[in-house]
Amino acid sequence: MSKKSILKNKVEISGVGLHTGKQIHLEITAGEVGTGIKFIRKDMEPPVTIAGDVSCVYTTERGTTLKSGEAVISTIEHLMAAFNALGIEDAVVYSDGPEIPILDGSAAGFIQKLKNAGLEEEDSNKEVFEVKEPFVFYNEATGSEYRVSPSDKFELSVVLDFSDDTLGDMIAVMKDKDDFADHFADSRTFVFLSDLEPLFDKGLIKGGDIDNAIVIVDKQISEEEVHRLKTKLNRPNAVIEDNVLSITPLRYKNEPARHKLLDLMGDLMLLGRSVKAKIMATRPGHTANVEFVHELKARYVEQRKRQGVPVYHPDGPVVFEYEDIVKYLPHRYPFLLVDKVIELSDTHIVGIKNITFNEAFFMGHFPDNPIFPGVLQIEALAQTGGVLALTTVSDGTEKWDTYFLKIDNVKFKSKVVPGDTLIMKMELMGPIRRGIVQMKASAYVGSRLVTEGELTAQIIKRSDD
Repeated sequence: MSKKSILKNKVEISGVGLHTGKQIHLEITAGEVGTGIKFIRKDMEPPVTIAGDVSCVYTTERGTTLKSGEAVISTIEHLMAAFNALGIEDAVVYSDGPEIPILDGSAAGFIQKLKNAGLEEEDSNKEVFEVKEPFVFYNEATGSEYRVSPSDKFELSVVLDFSDDTLGDMIAVMKDKDDFADHFADSRTFVFLSDLEPLFDKGLIKGGDIDNAIVIVDKQISEEEVHRLKTKLNRPNAVIEDNVLSITPLRYKNEPARHKLLDLMGDLMLLGRSVKAKIMATRPGHTANVEFVHELKARYVEQRKRQGVPVYHPDGPVVFEYEDIVKYLPHRYPFLLVDKVIELSDTHIVGIKNITFNEAFFMGHFPDNPIFPGVLQIEALAQTGGVLALTTVSDGTEKWDTYFLKIDNVKFKSKVVPGDTLIMKMELMGPIRRGIVQMKASAYVGSRLVTEGELTAQIIKRSDD
């Protein structure tokens, strides 16, 4: 079981927005369990809530921006990195402006404020995405690459390849998330000198200066241009050293790489859950980070679907044979669609149906291209669920039946054909009350999900007449 941190007290943070140049005030409180990170634009009427989820990403130009309706909240990545590092899964961030304050360009101020408010640790209610198989994600538009492999913890590394005449290649490696606060959180954001003028022209970085950003000198610059730049930044005492314009030296020789790792930590928080994997990112940036998080989310959803997929071995143990099944079900050939039961508990059952050319309906149902009818798949699942339901009220000697009340959210995902073995799993969605049974239905061929849905039935005692 993973752990999460809960804020004990309200946090208040004020500062200038990097791009808007406006003074912003934040109030951060603990969120309701399982609701994730929420941003609320309290300066709008009525206030607008924006989910801290990758599905809400609006733009990734010079930072990550979320949007809901007409409301946006930008430059969220440093605060989100702090949430990620401290294990804060549920929080509400009230903002009186469209941007998160930049502070000193790092996540250190956010982490300190959150720690000072007090944190309580408890078991997390969210499942960790544990990567089972290695994969590589490549973003062709940006040239960014993410190599992901299984690990028993979260590890993150970043590789940057600056040109030789600026900073050269850099790498930052975080072996454990616990190292983030002390060794990565204070790494400041950076910008290339050649990008400054275009950013100013776009109306961005109005709140940026060399107190909250490192300027990397990536082009030849004259003394006159240096003087003009210092004047524009209102920092006459700034110096250029090792291709960096700053009033203070780099905090680390690889500070830009550490900051890229910080940004990735923040963007990964948009997944909505912790990741257990080793990730090596080459040339990451917000655009590629967000696409990578979309890939992680898709893989998590697919893996979640595959969890609990029943495995059938023809020579494995059997719970109910045909003779046992007919004690519970009234169906008989050719309409008994469960051959045997291989798993049975108080909350789930797994039944088997072997599909052969000898099925009577194949004579008329797509005779030149035989397909097991979807309605019969649902019937077979219902019969399997009926056995589960009836074992709760009878030992097979009393006669009860189950009748359909409702079928919801049925999806047929793949054809079932002669030669297939249909593995049918039925799971109770809640306690059986007043004879009403709600079950989640899943049918597989091998590990491939072919049909799913939700079935509701009622248990009724058979009349003696």
